[in-house]
Amino acid sequence: MVVTVVVLGLLLVLALLALWYSMRWVRMRKNGGVSVALRWRPDNAREGWHLGIGRYEGDDFAWYRVWSLRTGPDRVFEREALNIADRRDPTGTESYAVPAGSTVLRCESDRQEAIEIAMGPGALTGFLSWLESAPPGRRLPRAS
Repeated sequence: MVVTVVVLGLLLVLALLALWYSMRWVRMRKNGGVSVALRWRPDNAREGWHLGIGRYEGDDFAWYRVWSLRTGPDRVFEREALNIADRRDPTGTESYAVPAGSTVLRCESDRQEAIEIAMGPGALTGFLSWLESAPPGRRLPRAS
């Protein structure tokens, strides 16, 4: 009897957790989120890709990790501080860890460590447009 109650309790917790994740995912996508994979410390070969949703919030690009219980973003990047240093196609097994048809951008920032962002063609076009549409007076190297 006690084992049954414990098992049912665990199943209920798992069901609630699955519901939380699915509601969070739908809410992110519904509010203008795009699928983005992120890798911080790209110079370290042992660092892997993390799937998430990216959202444009004014002058910030907020990134939410898919498998996270946080209600807020896991990383926030300011448009003013981001500079695209390199652009490449995924290599080797990377192509399985990033969204389909992705391009990888290496972004360097004045305020944060270098990162790599991988996104599909549609998301990439939107990201480059957002990055290049900085307010007047800001000098940007050509992102595309």
